[in-house]
Amino acid sequence: MCELLGMSANVPTDIRFSFAALAKRGGETGPHSDGWGIVFFENKVVRAFHDPSPSCQSKIASLVREYPIKSKSVIAHVRKANRGRVSLENNHPFTRELWGRAWVFAHNGQLKGIKKWPLSFYRPIGTTDSEYAFCYIIDQLRQKFPKEPNSKKLEKAIEDIFKNLREIGVFNALLSQGQFIYASCSKKLCYITRCAPFGKASLVDDDLQVDFAQETTPNDCVTIIATKPLTKNEEWHICDNNSFLVFKDGLLISQNCS
Repeated sequence: MCELLGMSANVPTDIRFSFAALAKRGGETGPHSDGWGIVFFENKVVRAFHDPSPSCQSKIASLVREYPIKSKSVIAHVRKANRGRVSLENNHPFTRELWGRAWVFAHNGQLKGIKKWPLSFYRPIGTTDSEYAFCYIIDQLRQKFPKEPNSKKLEKAIEDIFKNLREIGVFNALLSQGQFIYASCSKKLCYITRCAPFGKASLVDDDLQVDFAQETTPNDCVTIIATKPLTKNEEWHICDNNSFLVFKDGLLISQNCS
């Protein structure tokens, strides 16, 4: 299966520390060698990097690890192909426009029969069941809400769609339009929230340590979401199976199980 990485923060923050661990799992400490991608939100638009080569070897991934791009919302993914060939168009995260804003999606798992579900407006470019599911999600939101709804109505609609998708397979996923990160956990997802007082953290997959007290202000708040814990000296929250979570400005603001 693939691995996910997300970040929600209350101030623009760089994700280089966490991405260093994810990149290692893309073919070195993990089997996810079939491409990778990362998307940084900048207001209503995104800055995206994708590469079909293993992230542990990718020069583009090296650039991302060294270049301190700051964002309040980030989604990244390393791929182990099971549906769809290894190619650039099949690399997550995927992006589509809805209500004049970029939406971004990444997924791990398999969704049996998803390509029989109807699409009305959006179409996949690649051949993965993940991108097809993303097109279905955005299609459903576009049909239900011709204009952008308030956050509570939107959250409920996404929660219902995610629940339906979990019923046909493994649906661990991250979806965002830059303000909120909506997460689905079928069976493997975790997160950690870092607020003052900040401490030191050491990566599981790399000989790298950072003292967040030296990199942050007392008002900063950052949540990292991942398939598996990225650090070995911090306490990560393991998400319940079949749960739906919403993050905003570095905090978990909603959580439901179904």
